[in-house]
Amino acid sequence: MKIVVIGGTGLIGSKVVARLGERGHEAVPASPRTGVNTLTGEGVKEALHDANVVVDVSNSPSFQDDDVVEFFRTSTSNLLDAAGAAGVGHYVALSVVGADRLPESGYLRAKVAQEELIAASTLPYSIVRATQFFEFAGQIADSATADGEVRLSGGAVQPMAAEDVAAAVGGTAAGAPVNGIAEVAGPEVFGLDRWIGTVLAARHDPRTVITDPQARYFGALPDRELLPGPGASLARTRLSEWLTRQ
Repeated sequence: MKIVVIGGTGLIGSKVVARLGERGHEAVPASPRTGVNTLTGEGVKEALHDANVVVDVSNSPSFQDDDVVEFFRTSTSNLLDAAGAAGVGHYVALSVVGADRLPESGYLRAKVAQEELIAASTLPYSIVRATQFFEFAGQIADSATADGEVRLSGGAVQPMAAEDVAAAVGGTAAGAPVNGIAEVAGPEVFGLDRWIGTVLAARHDPRTVITDPQARYFGALPDRELLPGPGASLARTRLSEWLTRQ
């Protein structure tokens, strides 16, 4: 199958392309680096020519509320139009576990808007909702740092390795459309504060993690909203194993 991976040169996308290629599929990475811009539509029609499946793991270059909503609405609309015209038989998108439960987060509202556009289209589709990635721990710490302290709540998360996210997305792309949502998550539950503190300690980062119940995570105050439901598929990679590999 020809599978076009939008965002195929990024963290998750490059891993999806590699996995699909190993399975014998024609996996084509598409991103601004390859001349495909889903915001302007440049190169999209050409990239989707003869594609059987489209996988969208792209992300907004800005996380400001208005910017991220505009990105996902415009990008997804352009992709859906081009995929429909190309006769694509399966549209796969990566989203976030709990996106619909934390509307105070602009980023998560944008992901819900993306999901709704896909579900309302005429294309067969699969939405893979994943939990937070281990690889983003440093970015989360940086966004929560002030005066050398990292202020995070104890809100529960069940993070996972990017490799496991890519495996779930690639497996979904190679299978039949579910016309719904599938959840994937890591094998362990942490508080945001404990997860990030563990990673920083392993990296000998001198910053102190302060537990602050009022600390926001991308605009939201999560409790257990970011945890997957009982039907989620659980990845095998534990945080300690991932840290050992780094």
